[in-house]
Order: sequence, then structure tokens, then C-alpha cells
Amino acid sequence: MDAIYHEKQDGLLCAQHCLNNLLQDSYYTAVDLATIGRELDNMEKTCMAAAGFDTPEFQQFINKPSENMDDSGMFSVQVLQKALEQFSLSLVNIESDEECSREAKSHPERFLAFICNFEAHWLAVRKFGHQWFNLNSMLSAPELISDLHLSMYLTQLSMEGYTIFLVLGTLPDCEANQILSLMRITQTSKPSLLPEYSQASDAPPSNEDEDDELQTAIALSLTATIAESQSTETATQPQTVEFIREQRLKRFE
Repeated sequence: MDAIYHEKQDGLLCAQHCLNNLLQDSYYTAVDLATIGRELDNMEKTCMAAAGFDTPEFQQFINKPSENMDDSGMFSVQVLQKALEQFSLSLVNIESDEECSREAKSHPERFLAFICNFEAHWLAVRKFGHQWFNLNSMLSAPELISDLHLSMYLTQLSMEGYTIFLVLGTLPDCEANQILSLMRITQTSKPSLLPEYSQASDAPPSNEDEDDELQTAIALSLTATIAESQSTETATQPQTVEFIREQRLKRFE
């Protein structure tokens, strides 16, 4: 596991950590991402100005905060997308109508990586060799995810409110991928949430080997998710999501 590059959470710089953990090196700093954010702001400003500097829309635009970044270290998906373009990579929302999105939802193990976002938090899930890992910067180390539980984990993230993006393209080669292409590893102990996030109610879920009870709960929650799109009877869903979250967080106490 030492071969896997893993940046741990520093302040609110999870977008930076997410990109670097995905790409497997310290390619980007907060300053780099802020530069991209300003470039996007200037491009948007130029587009808005085309209709005239005195239009209400332009005046409203220049007087509102940037939607691409803020002083805390938050960056938009457009910033991450622009950063990944430097590596000929692109992001596709798995809820889109594209064929690759539909396939990623039903068979995520066929792809190489996902980036997940909820509010200001970003995390990467990536395959090395033949095995998947949760590279969440809030964890003390990368977390092994079996192919069986990959779909369950992404489904749970979606239920928790995360937007999931499929990463398309060829990822930079790295030592971890070279090693894990030749061998499979096991993880004897699961990484824990970093102490400052272990009690956070909004901490993202961590994947773990599921016992029978939790598998049953997930199966029920998936059934509820399907039923929700066909019926307005959704009262039981939040309880199911909360139950799963509590069961997972108990593992870290």
C-alpha cells in the first residue's frame, strides 16, 4: 500500500488532494487551481461583456463572488475538469444520457476511476492493476474496495447526495499501477477517518467488507431508490440512508 500516493486532508483543499490522489503525484497546488479558476472567471467575464458592459446581467456577474473558487480552497468541477484536460482526461456525470454513463452505473468495474463531489468535498476512487481503492483524503490511508462492493459504494455515495463523475482517458502510469498489475493484495485492517473528521456527521462513507446485516440493508435501500422514481412514497428512504451511515461510522469508533 505504500506505493499508492495518498494526500491526507489539509484544511479545505480536498479538490487538490482529489486530483493528486487520482493522478498519483503532487501535480497541483492550491495556487495552480486558483490560477485555473481565475482564467475561467476571465473567460466567463469576456463572454458576458460581449452583450455590453452596461447590461444588468454583466453588472450582476461582476458583483457576485466567483463560482469557480473561493478563499477557503473550494474549487468547482469546471476547475477540476480544466486541470484534468492537461492529462487528456475528461469527466462525465454518470447521471447523463451518454452510453458510457449508463454502462458505468451498471458495471463500474469496467472503468478506471471516478471522482465524487458533495458540497465542498471531493474524493477519488481509482483502479490500480486489478483492484479498486478509495482515495478519500479524509482517510488515514487508501482503502481497498472489492469489485463486488464498488457498485454498492458508489450507489451509497449517490444516495448520500454525492455527484459522481466518470473519468475518461488514460491515467498517468504510476508505481502502484505497475506493482498491482503483477499481484493482488489484501488489507488486513481498514483505514480510519482522520481524527478531526471521525465524529463529523457529514463525513463521507467508507467502504468495508459487508456483513450479512449490512448487505441486507443496502439491498433494501437500493430497492427503495428504484421505487422512489416510480412512487411518491419515499418516507422510509432517509431512515435507510441514515441507518447505513451509522453502521459504517460505528466501524471507526
